[in-house]
Amino acid sequence: MQFDTWHTDEQLLAELGRRLARCRLDMDATQAALAFEAGISKRTLERIEAGASVQTTSLIRVLRALRLVENLDALASPRGAQAAATALGKQRQRAPSTRPPGTTEHDEP
Repeated sequence: MQFDTWHTDEQLLAELGRRLARCRLDMDATQAALAFEAGISKRTLERIEAGASVQTTSLIRVLRALRLVENLDALASPRGAQAAATALGKQRQRAPSTRPPGTTEHDEP
């Protein structure tokens, strides 16, 4: 399965879990061994591999233990204007305002 925007959250988590389980098996690691190396409980790893929602830090620990954390570059790579701003040494500090068009910060109560 390709990761596409039309998939539900549950489908994406299930596919991610399957892929991480495959990586673990390719390393010939048991769930207990990988969980220990990642510093999480075996039950948390079982939940990740089953596609359940878990804390982001648990997922990062598993990615690190599987030697996959460098793949996060592809997930959060700078694009477009962000890449140009970064190249110029400017980094965006916050999201744009959600004020209605034509108002200023002084118009707010």
